[in-house]
Amino acid sequence: MNRRAKTIIRGVILATGISVVVSSAEAQRHRDPFEQARRELVQNEIVGVGVTNKRVIESMINTKRHEFVPRHVRNMAYYDMALPIGDRQTISSPFIVAYMTECLDPQPTDRVLEIGTGSGYQAAVLSPLVKDVYTIEIVETLGRKSSAVLHRLRYNNVHTKIGDGFKGWPEHAPFDKIVVTCSPEKVPTPLVEQLKEGGLMVIPVGERYQQTMYLMRKVDGKLEREVLRPTLFVPMTGTAEESRLVAPDPTKPSIVNGSFEEDVKEDGFIPGWYYQRQAERVAADDSPDGKHHVLFRNLDAGRGSRVLQGLALDGRVVHEIELSTWVGVNKVVPGPEDALPRLMISFYDNQRSSLGQVWLGPWQGTFDWRKESRTVRVPARTREAIVRVGLFGATGEAKFDDVRINLPEAKSP
Repeated sequence: MNRRAKTIIRGVILATGISVVVSSAEAQRHRDPFEQARRELVQNEIVGVGVTNKRVIESMINTKRHEFVPRHVRNMAYYDMALPIGDRQTISSPFIVAYMTECLDPQPTDRVLEIGTGSGYQAAVLSPLVKDVYTIEIVETLGRKSSAVLHRLRYNNVHTKIGDGFKGWPEHAPFDKIVVTCSPEKVPTPLVEQLKEGGLMVIPVGERYQQTMYLMRKVDGKLEREVLRPTLFVPMTGTAEESRLVAPDPTKPSIVNGSFEEDVKEDGFIPGWYYQRQAERVAADDSPDGKHHVLFRNLDAGRGSRVLQGLALDGRVVHEIELSTWVGVNKVVPGPEDALPRLMISFYDNQRSSLGQVWLGPWQGTFDWRKESRTVRVPARTREAIVRVGLFGATGEAKFDDVRINLPEAKSP
């Protein structure tokens, strides 16, 4: 084990209090080419952004995420990002898995129901923390694949089922905890009925691209809810998704709260934007559009500083868009791999596979507010997109306002 790996491990141990002793001989016998990347991910993107539960952190260190993603994206398994796993689904980002697991407060005697098995990664993380995990996947091919992976890796206390998760698993109810890794418009009634009195449920609820994660506790047969944070889960599969009352228009893409004028609510996060890292809504008289803008600050090269937002976008109808923003930077220095602030849009097809990305910027040094814009082609296979804005690992400060997507025929003056 090289000096860098030892330093990373020591940092995780000091931050969490976990004692991990691995002999050189054992390390050689069980050599894992992804171990260093996994520990670095845990240190920087999980411990470093607020997850403190020692048992959860240890499970994240020990769970081999690369086993749960397709081979062609294994080189990205230990980035804090969702990845396509086929059948229009993705594996959740490691931070979100760790965060949701911590919110469940997993105990060794718990029986946990998971709705939306997907790759099986969330169930694998839960497995050493609780007595039993019951997990349901509606997509048959994914359900079979994840069940095979969990069986091969000997997660023997994980019980899998293919079916409609929103109907729950009544023959094994009631459950101490429920975790939902897809986003309905409202909490399905069977899940409320199958949760024990006093039990906890973590669930994202909301519109297709505008969701809020809640921690809910069952009290006197009803759910009391606590707002956790804005979040973004990919659209669901099946009747629940098709019957949404509110659906986005993929022919008219737009940014929600692009001028950051909406008040920060009780969750402490900027409305409409997700996976906020080192970002702050700032009131300032010089904000170009309204009275507020977003400010990113980072002192540690490589550390995440960003927000993102998902949207529907149909490349068969929308052939090009204009990206625009007001931007200013202060003492910005490139981070690892020339990371610099920018406004970026990534395109995805109907299987959630990446079709590429384009951006405004990058910017560095120091300059005050200026307007930037660029017209870009939309790949014809595009069905949705993610907009990201931030420092992306650079150090210094960057501020943005009036982040927009304009259609060429409807450009703002």
